[in-house]
Amino acid sequence: MPSFTLCPLTEAHGSAICSWRYEPPYDVYNFPSWETMLERREQFADPAIRDEQFAAVLAADDAAAGLEAPELAGFAQFFPLIGVTRIGLGLHPALRGRGWGEAFVRAIADEAKRRQPDHDIDLEVAVWNERARRVYERAGFVVTDRYVVQTPTGVNEVYCMVYEP
Repeated sequence: MPSFTLCPLTEAHGSAICSWRYEPPYDVYNFPSWETMLERREQFADPAIRDEQFAAVLAADDAAAGLEAPELAGFAQFFPLIGVTRIGLGLHPALRGRGWGEAFVRAIADEAKRRQPDHDIDLEVAVWNERARRVYERAGFVVTDRYVVQTPTGVNEVYCMVYEP
């Protein structure tokens, strides 16, 4: 199992992430093209947001060889709330199913704690995404709430999960 390191997310990382394509039903996590993201200055295409909230997650060995950016295993977002850091994350679609999820999520949660030691760490996961919820539970997250949120793909029911390692 690889170990992961986090570093600043670059424009090259952002462009690569926008090229990733997940199969249904996970295709709701596909980003628009990098050009569209830049035009809209959305999320990690906005330099200020990218610098403040995003990180690239790199595989610390050559296990990810063969990808367009071999070391780029995924990304993390650290969204600041009052007393809470809400994480968002994405694992390269070619790396799913390798058993890397728990280590990947723990590396991101540990970085969130390092950045804001006094904050709680949480995330939201779609209720239908049982696979992700199970990974988050193995990584130390517990479901604390269930509610509806507006997403780019419409209204979605989510669990809020809090990190309790």
